[in-house]
Amino acid sequence: MKKIAIIEDEPAIRENYMEMLSAQGYLVSGYSNRQSAEHAFNDVLPDLAIVDIGLGHEIDGGFLLCQTLRSLSKTLPIIFLTARDSEIDTVCGLRMGADDYLTKDISMAHLAARIGALFRRMEALEQPADQNALLNRGPLMLDTKRMQVFWQQQIVDLTVTEFWMLHSLAQRPGHVKSRNELMSDAKIYVDDSTITSHVKRIRKKFIALDAQFDCIDTVYGMGYRWEQL
Repeated sequence: MKKIAIIEDEPAIRENYMEMLSAQGYLVSGYSNRQSAEHAFNDVLPDLAIVDIGLGHEIDGGFLLCQTLRSLSKTLPIIFLTARDSEIDTVCGLRMGADDYLTKDISMAHLAARIGALFRRMEALEQPADQNALLNRGPLMLDTKRMQVFWQQQIVDLTVTEFWMLHSLAQRPGHVKSRNELMSDAKIYVDDSTITSHVKRIRKKFIALDAQFDCIDTVYGMGYRWEQL
């Protein structure tokens, strides 16, 4: 049974989400503030975390919690679910490593679908290595079964969303992928600026390993492409 943690300071909203997800077969825990969630996560991590940004007196408590979760796990799926819909908040959340950013007007069915999609992608990590699942592009290697990425034989810590965006680009070197195509391939539903933020994060992670990395090109007005070395 998959374990989901919901960090939401409004009791009625928290209980509503907990009831809905429990009815779908998930084991759900709820927390009203960052401190209680962090205390629990230091003992056992959930399989997925749903986080509000404003938590009690901490207007950005969810952002701080996301940073803590990412320090504990590079791959734990994190969804921001919040009333804050500004572009700045969305970009900040994704830059901190969240896999999705949703606003509270989303339907329960849509939320459940997004959670299911993240779990399906994470289950690939548990699969054994398969040579047929390996995608090699010079110093780049992607394992689509285990969702691991290597650059010059060094592992690149990508979130599941970043993994599928990179996979989309690397599948066809030199071919321009529009932001809509990247969004579709990664199974996320966000605006163009959010896709741009994801691509910037991917680049930064490669550059941290190789200062000369320049394989992801921006094609202005069109999208992005992977340039083979």
